[in-house]
Amino acid sequence: MKKPLTFLSILAAACIMVSCKKQKNQPPVVAPTKTIRFILFTNEDFSTDDDTVSFALTIRNNAGTINSRTIFDSTLATMRFKDIPGPANKIIIEKKVPDNGSILEAGFIYTDKFGIGSHFDTVSTNEKLKIFEYPFR
Repeated sequence: MKKPLTFLSILAAACIMVSCKKQKNQPPVVAPTKTIRFILFTNEDFSTDDDTVSFALTIRNNAGTINSRTIFDSTLATMRFKDIPGPANKIIIEKKVPDNGSILEAGFIYTDKFGIGSHFDTVSTNEKLKIFEYPFR
């Protein structure tokens, strides 16, 4: 009875040792990306304006087609007009998105007491870095 039990134990140990081989580390595959840098500031003097404004950043792929979909959408904290930074203290937000060869559309949407406004631009297929500077007025 001891011989079959010993034999099965040795066989099980051998199977485990054979099946648990350490894999070689392979470097991860890095997908190509595009970088979009949003820069928000104002050249206007809003120092006496206490009304509020909110900004949203948006990136859509397949711009201008029926297959267009939003791939990035972020709302900044609501701020007073007088708190929008000047050229020396710009708000800079950088976002990397997958580069799948489609034309992107990126921009700002803002909401204030007068309504909703927007400012968009396209990112062509060959642009790897798009700087989207928006001097709010």
